[in-house]
Amino acid sequence: MPQHTVNALGQPVGMPVSGEFPRPTPARTGMQGRFCSVVPLDAKQHTSGLYRAFAEDKDGRNWTYLPEEPITSEVAFADWMVWAENSADPLFHTVLDGDGAPVGHATYLRIQPDAGVIEVGYIHFSPLLQRTPLATEAMYLMMRRVFDELGYRRYEWKCDALNAPSRSAAERLGFAFEGVFRQATHYKGRNRDTAWYSILDSEWPRIRTAFETWLSPENFDQSGQQRHALQARAAE
Repeated sequence: MPQHTVNALGQPVGMPVSGEFPRPTPARTGMQGRFCSVVPLDAKQHTSGLYRAFAEDKDGRNWTYLPEEPITSEVAFADWMVWAENSADPLFHTVLDGDGAPVGHATYLRIQPDAGVIEVGYIHFSPLLQRTPLATEAMYLMMRRVFDELGYRRYEWKCDALNAPSRSAAERLGFAFEGVFRQATHYKGRNRDTAWYSILDSEWPRIRTAFETWLSPENFDQSGQQRHALQARAAE
């Protein structure tokens, strides 16, 4: 796909953009998959289950790159959940397993309907969710809403540049690395260089096909193990 065109003066300019702006904002409605569902975070319904799921992280390593210190009291976690439920940006979603148990959360944030740009982040997947088909499907469901339902042009992933698992996950899920913003912010009393990744709407059809092929029943053996790994950008 060409990246620019030329105007009447012979100058390179960006390609025309179609569609109406602003794009819609994400609705507070659920997304259903084969392995899991992704639903608006509900403090009353999800607090106890999420607290138990996060408690499976015995050494607290999942909290290292989150803005908060580990929340070790269910009362304190309940207060945080009320804040999360009432937040519009980031817009929190809970991931439910096949039995309807909460096992993690993720958000849409930095929502820019005027530009058609949105970020996925504030991802906290418990050990019950990590490295499972549910985790992959949850990310696919959120992408599908952004591109297929809302018509956004760009889907972003940002993380601490030192967060190797997050960077590896972004690449596996089809995000393209764009660079590192040095000293972009700070948190927990320390510097954060931020690694930037993105998926564009022009790339989404190929990436969607890679996800749907990977998530298909034919890709899993009788024990539930994947036959072929997901490498979404290899679909290009």
